[in-house]
Amino acid sequence: QVQLVESGGGLVQAGGSLRLSCAASGRYFSNYVMGWFRQAAPGKEREFVTTISRDGSNTWYPDSVKGRFTISRDNAKNTVYLQMNSLKPEDTAVYYCAADSRYRLHMTPPNYDYWGQGTQVTVSS
Repeated sequence: QVQLVESGGGLVQAGGSLRLSCAASGRYFSNYVMGWFRQAAPGKEREFVTTISRDGSNTWYPDSVKGRFTISRDNAKNTVYLQMNSLKPEDTAVYYCAADSRYRLHMTPPNYDYWGQGTQVTVSS
C-alpha cells in the first residue's frame, strides 16, 4: 500500500510555471510506475498528463503538454515531480498523482492502483 500527497498547486498567470510534487509513503516506491492526471471540473473525465517508469528512464506525454511539462522522480526521496512551464488557461484543473504497481506505462486511470487527493492549479489569462 502507498499513500500519495500532492503539493505545489496554486494560481499563476498564463506563461508562468509551477512545480508539483507528490510524496509517497510506504515501502518500495521504486516498484511503482507513477503518473499525473488532471480533472478540469467535477464530472469531467480525468485526463492523462504524463507517466514515468520505475527507474525514470521512460516517460510519455500527450501532445497537449509535450514540450511544456516534464515529469521526474527521485526514488531516494519517494517523490515524483511535475514541472509545468508555459502554462495556459486550459491547463487549469485539479492535478492528481497516481501509482501503478505493474511494470508497463499506462495512460488510463483504471490502470492505477493508488491516488492522491489532488492539488488545484489555476492559470489566469
